[in-house]
Amino acid sequence: MNFLLIIGGLILLVFGGNWLLKSAVALSLKLDISKVVIGMTVVSFATSAPELIVSINAALNESSDLALGNVIGSNIANLGLVLGITLLFGKMNVEASFSKINWPVMIIASLMLFLFLSNNKVISRIEGVLLFGFLVAFLIYLLKTQSKVDLDELEDDEVPVRGLKITMYLILGAFGLWGGSELLIKGATALAIDFGVTERVIAVTLVSIGTSIPELAASIIAVIKKEKAISLGNLIGSNIFNILAVLGITSIITPVSVSDERLLTNDIYWMLAISFIILPLVFLPKKNVLSFKDGVLLLIGYCSFIYLTL
Repeated sequence: MNFLLIIGGLILLVFGGNWLLKSAVALSLKLDISKVVIGMTVVSFATSAPELIVSINAALNESSDLALGNVIGSNIANLGLVLGITLLFGKMNVEASFSKINWPVMIIASLMLFLFLSNNKVISRIEGVLLFGFLVAFLIYLLKTQSKVDLDELEDDEVPVRGLKITMYLILGAFGLWGGSELLIKGATALAIDFGVTERVIAVTLVSIGTSIPELAASIIAVIKKEKAISLGNLIGSNIFNILAVLGITSIITPVSVSDERLLTNDIYWMLAISFIILPLVFLPKKNVLSFKDGVLLLIGYCSFIYLTL
């Protein structure tokens, strides 16, 4: 029964995230925002929405390890599992902005999370404000430095949607995310009790993989369609939003504390390691290109993480 709750929750989260993504992209196109900004902000935020809803719900239900494990596990999954699998479908060209903007911001956000948790094992409301404030500053910088969108470069399925459909997708997305998170939290916590494992183990494995499905689907489709606007930047953007928006907003609502020490002694170090290793992979052996071999290496790293976690 608990597996059914989790599966049902993940299905609702996937559909909810997809509907929210459609409404968000359509709205941003109506506002004439650059595709680069759409990718790094709107798309990243929409695909991070499942993590946001799950984490807030978990924290409010006094399951902070589930909230933290979900974000840390999702960040590991985005770069290890999602990027790894995506590269198996073909090489990926990396934008020049990766090493200048996206990667440094992700590293700073990751180090902020590490420092806040190392201090007293709690992300306080003030620290949540600092995380979210950094995100706002980052978004303002992007909006000021990126150019306007060129509608002639849009794919057929990216043509601006009418207002009624935007509203419909938004409502369906919100309902799907809320309902999916309710089912997922109930199923995950009950499953942890049934199997005698901690909420952290369920969060960094099953839950994090499930909430990373929107990123996986979007990335594979993008590579197959050779879509330049959807690339590594979106996965990096998703990781940035997971820390700054998901944990920032969650901790503003209610402080997020660590119960399971392995979140600090194991999981967060994996997150930092895989975040740092992306930079040399992008530049070696060929600059600004990620290949099939890089994908295999990332998948081996992710499988090692899962094996050592279980």
